[in-house]
Amino acid sequence: MELFYGRIANELSIRESQVRRTIDLLAEGKTVPFISRYRKEQTGNLDEVVIFKIQERSRYYAELKKRKEHILSVIEQQGVLTEALRKTISETYDSNELEDIYLPYKPKQKTRATLAKERGLEPLAKKLLAGDDIEETEVLQYFNEEWFDSTEEVLSGACDIVAEQINENASLRKQLRQLFLNSGFLIVKVVKSKLNDGADKYRDYFEYRQLIKKIPSHRLLAVMRGHREKFLRYKIEPEKERALSLIQQIYVKHKKTKYLQQAVDDAYKRLLQPSLEKEVLAIFLEKAETVAIEVFAKNLEQMLLMPPLGQKRVLAIDPGFRTGCKVVCLSETGDLLHNETIYPHPPQREVKTAMRKITSLVDMYKIEAVAIGNGTAGRETELFIKKIHFPHEVKVFMVNESGASIYSASAVAREEFPDYDVTVRGAVSIGRRLMDPLGELVKIDPKSIGVGQYQYDVNQKRLKEALDNVVEMVVNRVGVNLNTASWHLLRYISGIGEVLAKNIIAYRSKHRVFNNRKQLLEVNKLGKRAFEQSAGFLRIEGGDCVLDNTAIHPETYDIVWQMAKDKSVAVSELMNNKDLLKTIDANMYVSDLFGIPTLEHILSELELPIHKKRMFVKMFEFEASVRTIDDLQEGMVLPGIVTNITQFGAFVDIGIKENGLIHISNLADGFVSNPMEVVSINQTLKVKVLSVDKERKRIQLSLKDVSQ
Repeated sequence: MELFYGRIANELSIRESQVRRTIDLLAEGKTVPFISRYRKEQTGNLDEVVIFKIQERSRYYAELKKRKEHILSVIEQQGVLTEALRKTISETYDSNELEDIYLPYKPKQKTRATLAKERGLEPLAKKLLAGDDIEETEVLQYFNEEWFDSTEEVLSGACDIVAEQINENASLRKQLRQLFLNSGFLIVKVVKSKLNDGADKYRDYFEYRQLIKKIPSHRLLAVMRGHREKFLRYKIEPEKERALSLIQQIYVKHKKTKYLQQAVDDAYKRLLQPSLEKEVLAIFLEKAETVAIEVFAKNLEQMLLMPPLGQKRVLAIDPGFRTGCKVVCLSETGDLLHNETIYPHPPQREVKTAMRKITSLVDMYKIEAVAIGNGTAGRETELFIKKIHFPHEVKVFMVNESGASIYSASAVAREEFPDYDVTVRGAVSIGRRLMDPLGELVKIDPKSIGVGQYQYDVNQKRLKEALDNVVEMVVNRVGVNLNTASWHLLRYISGIGEVLAKNIIAYRSKHRVFNNRKQLLEVNKLGKRAFEQSAGFLRIEGGDCVLDNTAIHPETYDIVWQMAKDKSVAVSELMNNKDLLKTIDANMYVSDLFGIPTLEHILSELELPIHKKRMFVKMFEFEASVRTIDDLQEGMVLPGIVTNITQFGAFVDIGIKENGLIHISNLADGFVSNPMEVVSINQTLKVKVLSVDKERKRIQLSLKDVSQ
């Protein structure tokens, strides 16, 4: 691994010592959140994103090292490994180039060339490759009527050997690959037999031609989806004459023999072109997938960090027409207190009965807020609730319910509510999302949250790893309340995992509460190592020590106590005392273990703990007069909420069933390269309606000329 430190450092524009120490910490079993927050001095203050990248690149180089060792072993067994070849392999860091070098030595299944070699045509192939003229009598020497029907087949076999040799030329493959990368066109056509079978959704690609290096990732992924669904066919190729010219410069030059040219043409058409097309597509697909995964990950991060309502009593409604609206009442901690169904909408229209019931529940359970799912009948239910006059203030919120149905049918939901059906579980999830989006969304497969771009078209293993990293990063960034968090949330805490999370819940059930962080060591199987990694991310409100409700790690409590002693105040008097904290000179507390980065973190937490820096949910109202797509008119300016961001723009909920799209060109007056620079998930804004296609249910929106 040591050989790769410098390369990773160059790739990430950081120091080699930072890479080395980070990899050492990861090897010791330290988690990324723990390293980024509590080992700042050792990494040179690297954040989670860079540490995750170091982890990813170190894995790549570890796999590359294993592959090199395998290749060297195979070549050595063949008795053809030279020191020059060993050096070439050792100094190659591109996986495609490594495979090019290995290609001539790679054990093969029978090919046309290997069959020709078995029939003794290699000497003839060498003469062809040398550009020598070959007489008929010479070809007859290789003719065997058991194998060949004519001398033409003999020459064809020799050409097969030459074509394979051309294909296995690593230097040539590298040049051609570069040609494909820089000058290759992706040429797409519709499969004509599928024109009447739903191919219209790919109409933009029926006759599509573009340099592959210039194709946006979402377009490439769309083409690949169309190909998998058998609506589109494609090929990737540069100008054929330029590709053939590269081969001819090496093999033909002035040797203009018919059969050598035949071998060159065959090598390109049958071997090189399909092989390089596959490699180049893989390269650009990986880039496209990386972009799509990054977009999804960023959306997910913003979704998980949505402002919480906090510990309030909530009445949650999962709306519906024919089947009614499922209503649940939740305590401040999200416990289910009551559930039933009301029918305020068609066909039943039991409006007065439903109003009386809601009013009664609000009074009985001291409800402070109403959460309404934004799916079918959502707007209608919101208008119904807002017509009710409650005896005290009750705030009404529309809640994004993407994935709630997935949760309600999951094993997690069955475990939480074994005696209730999916409709009750779904309503509970909606209410809890309002109270604490992070605590509820971690129970759902991130792919089901509805903020992705082509998430089912990318490498699922890479996607899962990236999304799991985001969840882990966000949960640890915010921290969790040790006395109220579910095991589903606790399992993402650094050093915990599912087993210890459930053991924490078991301890809590027996002892009711944790009074201090040290009690974690009493949890079954939670040792000093897990305590070290997890303690700083777990909060205890109203416990024995005020520092237990901050992100300050117990290993640095002594520093805080010394700060308080030096200022002749209690630790509690340092908390939130901005003026007093400004008088503390961090340099006085620098030690061999902890430097300025850690001390700055401590002072920041004393001023205002991370978990208290989260914004809280704001009221929002859609335009009351707009309830369906038929109510929309061009030029309207409407309030909306960003629900998803892609490479090509942002989708906005304007209070009707269909979301509108702000194309990237309509996000700002100037050029926008990344929509996330302009908008974020759950952002409220005003948008102008540009166009409405009722038939295709497409709405084009704009942020231009709209005062926010």
